[in-house]
Amino acid sequence: MQVRLHRKRPEPWSVRRQELKHAWTAPLWAFEWFWEWIAYLLGNWSFLEVLEYLGRFGVLIAVVFYFAESGNRLKQKHYQAWQVINTAQGKGGNGGRIEALQELNADGTPLVGVDVSGAFLQGIHLPGARLSRSNFSAADLRDSDLSSSHMSYANLRSANFRESILRNVDFEHADFTDADLAGADLSGADLSQTNLTGADLRSANLANLKWRDIRDLKSANVFGVKNAPEGFVAYALKSDAIQTESDNP
Repeated sequence: MQVRLHRKRPEPWSVRRQELKHAWTAPLWAFEWFWEWIAYLLGNWSFLEVLEYLGRFGVLIAVVFYFAESGNRLKQKHYQAWQVINTAQGKGGNGGRIEALQELNADGTPLVGVDVSGAFLQGIHLPGARLSRSNFSAADLRDSDLSSSHMSYANLRSANFRESILRNVDFEHADFTDADLAGADLSGADLSQTNLTGADLRSANLANLKWRDIRDLKSANVFGVKNAPEGFVAYALKSDAIQTESDNP
């Protein structure tokens, strides 16, 4: 808290002038004496003190309004993010969708049903995202992190998940037809009732994979899968999966 000091009344000029040792310094002393009077008058003016308190009160009001409007600012931010996503729907490229999706997810906003088909989303981070019934068909999601996300009933046809982190993702009833999952980490993922027709699973990490209710593995490439659960590869080959090292079987 600022302490206001009441200034001492300056001496009259006649008294001050007698203290001068050199006449040529009179203009300088007069200038100083003039401003001493100004400071004295203002320092003892109660109106200025009132203005000071009003200024502090104004700051307090601004802080209160800032926090009161925080909800509206968050809604506005989310509205702008959804506008970016929806405006770019059906288009290729990024279009600001990576940042928009990550912001919404960071704020805990459900992304159920979002359509980013054909988008360039390489390196996106959406851990724990709620993406049920979303459309990522033909999207580029290489090197992404979607760990522990919920992607049940998602359209993932021809999506590129190479080297992505898909640990513990719920993919129940998702469609991975012709998707690229080469080198992806699918440890702990739930593939119950998923369609993996033509999917590329080469070198994917399948540790603790929930796979026994997979709907279709026809033409899926399981060459070099890592940490595959017991019986998975044999079941896949029996279900018309293939084991081919090359991109062109």
